[in-house]
Amino acid sequence: MGRRLIPLIVCTLLVSFVATGCKKKVPTGEAGGPPGLDENALSGDSLNRAGQGLNPGENGPLKDIHFAYDSFELDESARQTLQQNSDWLKDHGKAKVEIEGHTDERGTVEYNLALGAKRARAAKDYLSTLGISADRLSTISYGEELPLCREHDEGCWQRNRRGHFVVLGAD
Repeated sequence: MGRRLIPLIVCTLLVSFVATGCKKKVPTGEAGGPPGLDENALSGDSLNRAGQGLNPGENGPLKDIHFAYDSFELDESARQTLQQNSDWLKDHGKAKVEIEGHTDERGTVEYNLALGAKRARAAKDYLSTLGISADRLSTISYGEELPLCREHDEGCWQRNRRGHFVVLGAD
């Protein structure tokens, strides 16, 4: 009987863990505030997600980058934005950043998660070529799950196809 009870307990704990950790904040704006946040801005009121970072749609020191439909290639605008983000990261040498990959709603959940991961990885790789240590950067894909815009048109979809940068804090 004990061997049958263990999987039941594990499943119950897993379900309760997932249920309590799945609060979603519906983003309302586009991320990307001006560079220049000081070290004090890495703590206190600016910390939000699990006690760290800024949520999608909230202004932060790092600007979002955007992607073409069905692509994870960085265009000239994205490279310029990543250069600005790398300058901020160099000025804040202890800051750690999570790069979120996002897609629009078109495509399967699996496809969009994979595409979001490739977008986040492309941003991380480019920042690494600009001299930002890879151990300060982590990636995650949300696919289509955290849209900034919920309209069903190209203008909205373009806003959702993004790499979003969350400052997690400093050592």
